Amino acid sequence: MSIALGLLIIRLVVGLSFIAHGAQKLFGWFGGYGLKGTGGWMDSLGMKPGILMALMAGLGEFVGGLLFAAGLFTPIGAGLIAITMLFAIISVHGKNGYWNTANGYEMNLLIIAVVVGVSLIGAGVYSLDAIL
Repeated sequence: MSIALGLLIIRLVVGLSFIAHGAQKLFGWFGGYGLKGTGGWMDSLGMKPGILMALMAGLGEFVGGLLFAAGLFTPIGAGLIAITMLFAIISVHGKNGYWNTANGYEMNLLIIAVVVGVSLIGAGVYSLDAIL
């Protein structure tokens, strides 16, 4: 029971956080800049076309977070989140070194470890995967 509850807490915190991050990019919710603003920022980093890159990142975060939080097709949700974080490391954070205090990839790597770990363990009994 405690393992299942622990997995649920991890899935909800990570998944809901990614839903919110995706909503920032896609819809401008929660203080985000929407596709146009995020796309402009991505263009400025050399990721072109910026709006398409913002759409892909936003969908990866939003859909990945939704699947991960619900525990539905958990490996797919975890994969979407991990791929999005890998692209963030490659395109933004990797050049800054490891530590988050220098805008490095520390947090991205931690997130990848969490979602891959949960995917390998399974979503737990409090998940839609368990029901299906």
